[in-house]
Amino acid sequence: MPNKNLTNAKKVKNDEFYTQYQDIQKEVEAYLEYNPDTFRDQTVYANCDDPYESNFFRYFVLNFNKLGLKKLITTSYKPSPIANTQLTLFGDNKTSKQTKGRPKVTANKFIITEVGDFNKDGEFDLHDIAEQLKANKNNEWAPLKENGDFRSDECVELLKQSDIVVTNPPFSLFREYVKQLFDYNKNFLIIGSMNAITYKEIFPLIKDNKMWLGNGFSGGNAYFYTPNVREFASGVYDPKTGLVKFRNVHWFTNLDHGRRHQPLSLMTMADNLKFNKKIQKNPNSYKKYDNYDAIEVPYTEAIPSDYDGVMGVPISFLDKYNPDQFEILGLDDHRLQPPHWRGRGPAINGKCVYRRVIIKHKKK
Repeated sequence: MPNKNLTNAKKVKNDEFYTQYQDIQKEVEAYLEYNPDTFRDQTVYANCDDPYESNFFRYFVLNFNKLGLKKLITTSYKPSPIANTQLTLFGDNKTSKQTKGRPKVTANKFIITEVGDFNKDGEFDLHDIAEQLKANKNNEWAPLKENGDFRSDECVELLKQSDIVVTNPPFSLFREYVKQLFDYNKNFLIIGSMNAITYKEIFPLIKDNKMWLGNGFSGGNAYFYTPNVREFASGVYDPKTGLVKFRNVHWFTNLDHGRRHQPLSLMTMADNLKFNKKIQKNPNSYKKYDNYDAIEVPYTEAIPSDYDGVMGVPISFLDKYNPDQFEILGLDDHRLQPPHWRGRGPAINGKCVYRRVIIKHKKK
């Protein structure tokens, strides 16, 4: 996978990336703006999230009533360094005594069915959730018998109970993770590398409008918290904030949102050639490919409004893709390319261009 740093980091036991609370909030609210009942009476499952450390758990438990959730299930893949010894993510640094029968090192599950002002202090916060979980009052906190892998029988049974899966899954297992979601016919909102779009297992789902990009991170920048300080080749680490910035990360979903139906404002080909300086400077603009019956459109904003034929556009087009405006025909087919071009996209005048999504305007 091209984004090797983030991918490899997810394989390393002591290298973890945590999604920021505000990014989860921003993304979920985009679906609520389109349909306020998106999560109402639904069971949400975060199956790659340590409940002690996950902002997915924090967000959905704190907004449980606002969203109208039926149930929230969270499971961890590997033990948290603080699991079963404290509930500090719920607000303090006190260490609770080890409960008999709960081993210190274990994967965990939290099942939330009710939230409220449990400690009667006049407000609802994570302290109330902590007290409810410790008392097992209408909610459940328990170790998993297995290791918490999303493929384990135990987690699959929890998956079957869910309606919507929301999490940041391991990028190295993205193909397998998505396949499981479709095998069990689940709605989902997950984070993945943009490079996943080109996977043979993923692109057909996007082409057939069974899966699409979500609302997205602000400015296309995804910031993840990491407790492990080290150098990042493809990400930019800020030691002051403890955040690592990656450009090549996006939300993937099959939940509808308003941005997906915003029409892309376009100019005619003549106007682009006359006014668009980027098009004027690019010698390949609107030329036909050597190995495809399509023209090269190097920038999404330069898609000509008056061209009815087939076009090759950047993969980043999918972030602006409106299924009411365009039809996706496919991804450039490597089988049509000479061996020394394979995997490098279509060509113009014998020179390869970047990989392209093949599209055309939808007939009105």
